[in-house]
Amino acid sequence: MTPPPGQPFVRPARARDLAALLDLATLTGGGMTNLPADRDALAEKIAWSEASLTADIAAPVNEFYMVVLDDGAGRVVGTASLYSRLGATWPFYSYKSARVTHVSRDLDRVFSTHVLHLVNDFDGASEVGGLFVHPDARAGGMGQLLARSRYLFIALHRARFGDRVVAELRGWVEADISPFWEAVAGPFFGGAFHEADFYNALHGNQFIADLMPRYPIYTSMLPQAAREAVGRAHPGSAPARRLLEAEGFVDDGYCDIFDAGPTLHVRTDAIRTIRECQPTEGGVISGTERPIAACGRAQDFRAWAAQP
Repeated sequence: MTPPPGQPFVRPARARDLAALLDLATLTGGGMTNLPADRDALAEKIAWSEASLTADIAAPVNEFYMVVLDDGAGRVVGTASLYSRLGATWPFYSYKSARVTHVSRDLDRVFSTHVLHLVNDFDGASEVGGLFVHPDARAGGMGQLLARSRYLFIALHRARFGDRVVAELRGWVEADISPFWEAVAGPFFGGAFHEADFYNALHGNQFIADLMPRYPIYTSMLPQAAREAVGRAHPGSAPARRLLEAEGFVDDGYCDIFDAGPTLHVRTDAIRTIRECQPTEGGVISGTERPIAACGRAQDFRAWAAQP
């Protein structure tokens, strides 16, 4: 059981894919920490992925897996990533939005607003992210193949992942400026959003934990642009969001601490592609209307669109 010759398929990234991945990274417009436009950072991620694939483990520790979409002719036209366990090296921070209501009987006034709490609710969960397809290759279900291949990778390596999976969507940015960053984290960091975003891609977000305010944030005290950005995804994330929601991911008020983009989550075994996974000779297949198949473990993993 292998991908038919000449048909697009997904496989793990290799060192020789560095130049192609760097080309893809330059097309993202920033905001994708899993795909930084930096040669050394990408090389480190590929090396981390290759080391993770060869690790002898029985449970997720701190692995990273990067896959690429081959157009069937040897050209890399997309990529996606998986983290096995969040919070392994530093806490995974999110904001959780909750509504609070204040009532004054004397003034006969009720005031309701949202409050953002800094939380670590997803420590220990796995994460899917870094999904990007070259603009010239976004037709014909290529993005869906790449996105769903991650879940078949989890299905074939189930012990390497947690019981919950999260996905962070890019937040609202205007002219390369994040209104939420400018109002909340920027003053503490002392730099522009793109600088912090790039630093996070290279070194992680511990610096945010060191500098961010620990107290709840009343959104009513933020500028209007920042309030409107809370939980608001970048327009370019709309297709990715539809794919996530089709798999069962839900949005219940978690957002990113950088740009306030929504953080969706789901129980791993409830992911549609995993739930519908059926064994076949030499691999697995999932779905009936637009099925995808996969075979192989570790570096031999392959996923492709199957015949209905």
